[in-house]
Amino acid sequence: MDYEKLAADIVKDIGGKENINTAWHCATRLRFKLKDESKANTQKIEDLDGVITVVQSAGQYQIVVGNAVANVFNALAKQTGLEDEVQNTQSQEKEKNIINRFIAFISGTFTPFLGALAGAGILKGLLALFVAFNWMNTTSGTYVILYAAGDALFNFLPIFLAFTAAKRLNVNQFVAVALAAALVYPTLVTAASKAQTLHFMGIPVIPTTYTSSVIPILLAVWVLSFIEPVLNKFFPEAVRNIFTPLFSLAIMVPLTMLVVGPLGSSVGNVLSTLVSTLYNFAPALAGAIMGAFWQVFVIFGVHWTFVPVMMNNISKLGYDPLLPILCAAVISQAGAALGIFLKTKNKKQKALAGSGVITGIFGITEPIIYGLTLKLKRPFICAVIAGGIGGAIIGGFQVRASSFTLPSLLAIPTYIGKGFVGSLIGIAVSFVLGAVLTYLFGMSKNTNQVNDQNLDKLVAPVKGTIIPLTSVKDEVFASEAMGKGIAIVPTDNKIVSPVSGTVSAVYPTGHAIGIVSNQGAEILLHIGIDTVKLDGKYFETKVKQGQHVSQGEELIAFDSEKIKAAGYDNTVMMVITNTKQYEVDSTNETAADQNTVLTLQLLK
Repeated sequence: MDYEKLAADIVKDIGGKENINTAWHCATRLRFKLKDESKANTQKIEDLDGVITVVQSAGQYQIVVGNAVANVFNALAKQTGLEDEVQNTQSQEKEKNIINRFIAFISGTFTPFLGALAGAGILKGLLALFVAFNWMNTTSGTYVILYAAGDALFNFLPIFLAFTAAKRLNVNQFVAVALAAALVYPTLVTAASKAQTLHFMGIPVIPTTYTSSVIPILLAVWVLSFIEPVLNKFFPEAVRNIFTPLFSLAIMVPLTMLVVGPLGSSVGNVLSTLVSTLYNFAPALAGAIMGAFWQVFVIFGVHWTFVPVMMNNISKLGYDPLLPILCAAVISQAGAALGIFLKTKNKKQKALAGSGVITGIFGITEPIIYGLTLKLKRPFICAVIAGGIGGAIIGGFQVRASSFTLPSLLAIPTYIGKGFVGSLIGIAVSFVLGAVLTYLFGMSKNTNQVNDQNLDKLVAPVKGTIIPLTSVKDEVFASEAMGKGIAIVPTDNKIVSPVSGTVSAVYPTGHAIGIVSNQGAEILLHIGIDTVKLDGKYFETKVKQGQHVSQGEELIAFDSEKIKAAGYDNTVMMVITNTKQYEVDSTNETAADQNTVLTLQLLK
């Protein structure tokens, strides 16, 4: 894939650099905040080679690219200078729905380090697995060092959140990080762990530990976003760079310790208690609902609202009951992709489904959802059913995740503990059931079979030797800019119709002719390169524009040897000019003699 070209095309079709407020990316999507979404040509973007689909959700314009998203974004950022662009979107976001603003804030806060978060969580899970199988001792130096590698990000999570949240809110990132670092400062952590009450100017500070916490630092940075502009206005520019950070820290650290932090912890405790209460009331029902509808939440972008809750559960309770359930929802989509792979005869669908199974079991479902299951509808419903059943099993066993990571097979070690066997059963059921339901019921005749009504089989228009179209000595044809097709070095002097259809164009010079097949394929037959200069010499047209012709019927008589002797390349090109509407398969044969050389399957 040409990342530079794809990035350039996206920028052009999205309305140009001037239409972009901010841009970033997650695991599979380019995410944009556009000034005017109506300026983006969505249909043209979706038709780009390398783009799976476009999603407009939560105030974001999202282009689903797949696993190559980082490379595409890097090329895009380089071309547009977005790395140096002003990231202040507060003024624009004030005009947005408050729910969309909140979701965009959470998404932008967690997305930049979600991969590192997932990797660290998997490492902790693997260490738990090694200990469970007595492969490693918790007192060994190897374990201690690797555990530090896996746990450090979670222990100092407020620092990471402060940095990304400050970027989203246009606050000095390093002041925000210093604020977060104060919350996890060893002296304060030790005092809180011993329930020692400190006093600030005579006011007691509630002993609270903020390591691994989420909500307190997000609230603190949000408050800082109001205080910092006031300080910037108060201090003259000559001393602003020193005094604004000075007073920001002097005000915010005590304010957070006294008010914001305890308030955030209380909110987190309420959320954890609420989730636990609902889950404990009917764990299987909770599992069925979350397992079935999680991917629906993903489509609408509201899944980000659950991330702080899940991470807060791990911080406050030491575990989260939702993450294992979500794994069933993710794996069910991978199962549906397998069902499509086994059932479909459409080569493009089969290729996308095959790669989707691999990416899906590792937690990346967007290519499956937007490229296959949602487009075909039935497979998505099958995956929802399978995810709901798998989630109900996992919920019924009350499986818990000991660490946050992306739901996937790699996350299974984090489920070790209560109900672990149930997680294996639920995940297996969701995968197998997703595949079986999709194979049996998810593929309609229009999608799982090669429908003859949507199929064109093109025979060779002339006898000779077949060569790739990309090898002809004409840049326009070789680049496939006009469309895909084949080329034939002729050994005969008669051009016949490759299909039954209607003559759409007859060129006066006789060197080319256009045909529209009965199924709608637009075909151009072009004899030789630059032979238009012969002005009709050596060509005799046998049909008229608008005439219906049958497959194999003679269209043009020409003198191949005289054309060649006149200094012209006599190669015959057959091009499908509306290629984007078809999956085009070329023959592997090299001899052309009215045999089938191209097969066109109409894309849905």
